[in-house]
Amino acid sequence: MEQMSRELQTAINAARAAGAITLEKLGELTEREIHTKESKDFVTEVDKRCEAAITAIIMENFPEDSLLSEEGTIRNGSSGRTWIVDPLDGTLNFIHSFPVFSISIALKNEQNDLLAGVVFQPLLEELFTAERGKGAYLNGRRISVSNRTDSNSFLIATGLPFKEYHYLEAYFGMLKEVIENSAGVRRAGSAAIDLAYTACGRFDGFWEFRLFPWDFAAGALLVREAGGSVTGFGGESDLFGQQSIIAGNAVTHPLLLDQAKRHFPA
Repeated sequence: MEQMSRELQTAINAARAAGAITLEKLGELTEREIHTKESKDFVTEVDKRCEAAITAIIMENFPEDSLLSEEGTIRNGSSGRTWIVDPLDGTLNFIHSFPVFSISIALKNEQNDLLAGVVFQPLLEELFTAERGKGAYLNGRRISVSNRTDSNSFLIATGLPFKEYHYLEAYFGMLKEVIENSAGVRRAGSAAIDLAYTACGRFDGFWEFRLFPWDFAAGALLVREAGGSVTGFGGESDLFGQQSIIAGNAVTHPLLLDQAKRHFPA
């Protein structure tokens, strides 16, 4: 692994600090520590503690940078760079002690180029890292997207609708096609993990409708640095104007993109 930048080391330190908080509280949450943001969308005191820990570490090291975090921490800096943070991706899983959740931290510049990204699975001690132009890594070992080309062997990840239902018909239409053109579909409940697993070849592709930058920023860089492609549903390369994401290898990405364009026309 190449010498990492100070930015990536800071993201790693912040992710590990947040990961330690999640491990302290997994299975120990009380009802008073769980709050409803809106229908079927929750936040816990652990999310907030993780966000505070991550924010403190980043701001101590890069006080001139901006920060955008899922649970409301927004800081406007002067550098033109922005840290994008999901302090606990997979909150519902965490509430139910379902052991699939992660911490996601990314850094982008004014041109929306992703510069660094970390996805950390604390329960498995799996640290996915990437820097622009330097490749993607899992615990220090270089990773790449899968090289599978036979649709009968594809394992595809997705996220299921849980708040907005007006697009269910389109979603299930695409899901039917994906099922018919793959060996199986999985829904982990953490888009950051789905993208990290696509980057290391565990999944052959990923698609999800309605995501936010903190859901996909770090994972998108991982996939791209691992040799894959990530775009919006219309094929857009600048993800920050999009809310729907497709990721995959040289075969699965165009396959999923074609399906998305037909089922979710602009």
